[in-house]
Amino acid sequence: MNARYARKTRRGVVAAAIVSVALFAAGCGADEKPPTDKPTSTTVAPPKSGAATQGTEPAEQPTETLAVLKGLKGLQLAITSVERDAGGFLTIKGRLSNAGDSGSAVPAQVSGDETEVVKHGTSLGGATLVDSVGKKRYYVLRDTDGRPLTTSGLGVVKAGDAIDVFMQFPAPPASTTEVSFQLPTFEPATLKLS
Repeated sequence: MNARYARKTRRGVVAAAIVSVALFAAGCGADEKPPTDKPTSTTVAPPKSGAATQGTEPAEQPTETLAVLKGLKGLQLAITSVERDAGGFLTIKGRLSNAGDSGSAVPAQVSGDETEVVKHGTSLGGATLVDSVGKKRYYVLRDTDGRPLTTSGLGVVKAGDAIDVFMQFPAPPASTTEVSFQLPTFEPATLKLS
C-alpha cells in the first residue's frame, strides 16, 4: 500500500509541476503583442538646413570649437561647449586629440596633485577655472568618494585619435561672463560664459 501511495503521489507532483510550467510559460508571453506584417514606425526629425537630402548619407554636423589648448607631445584639447545648468553647475565638454606622429600618454599632471583625486587614476581633475574679476578659483567637482566629475581612465592617445571629454565645476555667479580655463601641461584659454 505504501509503494502504491508513493507512486500515486509522485505522479501527482509531476503532473502539478508540468501544469505549473505550462501556466508560467503561457503567462510570460501574455504581454506580448501578436506579430504584424506592418513595419514599426519611427519618428525622424525634419532635416536641418544643410542636411543631406533623401538617398544620401547624412552629413556630420560640425562642432563649434570655442578654444584649442596645446599640450605636450602633440596633445590638444579643443573645448566645444561651456554650459551652465539650473542646478548650479558649469559643464565643459571637448575633445582631447593627438596631432603628433606617435602615441602620446596623457600626463599624470592633468589629474592635479590632490591625493583623493590622484588615487582614482588619470583624469582631468587638475583643471581649474579662474574668475579674475571675482577673484575666485573653481576646481573640478568631486563625488563623496573623492572621484572627480570629469573624464577619467585616460591613457595613451594614438596619433590622429581623439577622445570626448568633460569636466564639471561649480558655476560662477551669473555676473561672471568670462573665466580663464587652466589644465596642467596645457596652455590656458579664456572662455566666455553665457
